[in-house]
Amino acid sequence: MLRYAFVALAVSAVGALAGSWDPQLAANYLDSREKEWFEWKVAARDGGPCVSCHTNMTYLMARPALRKRLKQEKPTEYETGLKNALKARVNIIEPPADTKNIDFARQGIATEAILAALFLQDEASWDRLWKLQALDGDAKGSWQWFSLKLDPWEMDHSRFYGAALAAIALDLMPKSYREREDVKPHAAQLNAYLDSNQNGQPLHNRAMLLWTKSAKRDAILKEIWHAQQPDGGWTMDALGPWSAHEGAPASKGSNAYATSLLAVSAQKAGVRSNDERLKKALEWLRANQDRTTGVWTAQSMNKVYKPETMMAKFMQDAATAYAAMALSE
Repeated sequence: MLRYAFVALAVSAVGALAGSWDPQLAANYLDSREKEWFEWKVAARDGGPCVSCHTNMTYLMARPALRKRLKQEKPTEYETGLKNALKARVNIIEPPADTKNIDFARQGIATEAILAALFLQDEASWDRLWKLQALDGDAKGSWQWFSLKLDPWEMDHSRFYGAALAAIALDLMPKSYREREDVKPHAAQLNAYLDSNQNGQPLHNRAMLLWTKSAKRDAILKEIWHAQQPDGGWTMDALGPWSAHEGAPASKGSNAYATSLLAVSAQKAGVRSNDERLKKALEWLRANQDRTTGVWTAQSMNKVYKPETMMAKFMQDAATAYAAMALSE
């Protein structure tokens, strides 16, 4: 009799574990990665480290939700440090004349301008954003963005991804600012760019539109639900189409980055927690957190990196941040 009671208890414990996740472990991992980033010489800049879209942007998005869940009252030193870095460079419009790669530097400035507008949410960062907006040509209404031939964030088409982030920042601006006569034309150009450039964009880029108020949500959500796997997750292929990267690690089955991004995007689009499709996605995320490290494992789409390098965990950083964000909603 005792033996059967023990077995029943063990089964119950496994079931409880499968339906849970550990936000403290996730926070510990994300904080540890920021510590590494702040110490990484490659990321060093005047005023503080550069703010990347994979490790830092996703951290700034997810860490407040984790703080709330963990009942932590103050922002972490890394949240504060990243925002201070953005603030220190908020007046930079052009790179110094002696910069070796002017085009790359301009991409970095414009990318940070979008992130500053998104996270600082002050007039200085918003005003700089409009100064750097393209005012003519095919890219009118958008901004330069890193193009390093690296999926999923740093390709030529990632310019659209950056514009979607700028649209999120626009929604967060107070009505009094958005309706200023000098701001309305910029906002209109941004919306026109997003409307006219959606066709052919990877779902990865269009999913960010679900975070905005002006998104054509039904069509994007229909595509997302159609691509959902029977286990509740999504594959990386679902976020494409992607370029071929010779030597990249194979990606089969449901993927932590794809699943976490699309789950949180669906939530931002207003999908309710009792939706069976969203529930399956969140169940997949709960079941796939590493119980030792707190991470949701994800690999680079571009090449196999040595495990000890910073680059080896970029995709994992973003997957863990978005997963924690989705599960903290």
